[in-house]
Amino acid sequence: MTESLFGAPKIPLDNLSLIEKDAPNLILWAVPAMILFTAIEILITYFQEKPYYEKQETIGSVLVGLGSLAVGASLKFALLFAVVWLYNQLPWRMSLNWWTFIPCYVIFDLCSYWAHRISHEQRFWWATHVVHHSGERYNLSVSFRLSWIQNLKTIFFLPVALIGFHPIIFFTTNQVAVLFQFWVHTEYIRRMPRWVEYIFATPSNHRVHHGSQPKYIDKNYGATFIFWDRIFGTYQLEEEPPIYGITTNISNKANPLMINFHEVADIVRDVKGAKGLRKKLFYIFGSPIKVDEEKKRNAAERKISEVA
Repeated sequence: MTESLFGAPKIPLDNLSLIEKDAPNLILWAVPAMILFTAIEILITYFQEKPYYEKQETIGSVLVGLGSLAVGASLKFALLFAVVWLYNQLPWRMSLNWWTFIPCYVIFDLCSYWAHRISHEQRFWWATHVVHHSGERYNLSVSFRLSWIQNLKTIFFLPVALIGFHPIIFFTTNQVAVLFQFWVHTEYIRRMPRWVEYIFATPSNHRVHHGSQPKYIDKNYGATFIFWDRIFGTYQLEEEPPIYGITTNISNKANPLMINFHEVADIVRDVKGAKGLRKKLFYIFGSPIKVDEEKKRNAAERKISEVA
């Protein structure tokens, strides 16, 4: 079994077009279904007069999603080249077997947990993720809000590639993981059976993650499996209804450039105004919550000094 699994032949780098053709483009195939289900949810929301959608915010989500697809398509070949090149350097290359998808997915999801957690704990990485949390309504269109610079977080999935999974397995896993997260962004699915809520990142579990209340902030990072949060102490049960959005919500809700880069612009502005290297590094890599508290404290002190 070991001989048939490991020691797969190298993939010629001049043959990448064939690998690209063999790797299913699941996200692109799923787009029509995602649009259909989102449209159905919008119609149901409209006829039930529920406040789950807001026009400008939905426009922003769609535009961000289209941009994300374009960025992903433009980077696909470069990422494929990098993954295949790394695969070729490993002496323990795995051959293409369908069942290797299962361990690959579990390990990928563990890396996703930590990538997600660090994206909330360090402002530099938060700038690649805040776009997903900037919506003040919770609906299926929120799943479209993927940052145009989120591919910087590919570095967190390097351990998955280093294990030696075949590139087609690696990219298929990535796409399935992204698609899984579509259905959890809805108010219409409430609590699921207890065992499902215990294992998976369900809509209830993920609504908590998008909540801005202190008890909900930085909880339930799991993308597919919520048991990572139970293991690492970041799980929170959905209790009172979440209040969605970020601590300081953006004003221009339909502008995809504002949605994607407002935090980057804030970081640049804060670093320019900071005195000393330590403070500058704090504004780049500090906790987004602590940075926000610091800025609010500074603003309050300025108002007091102006009055005095």
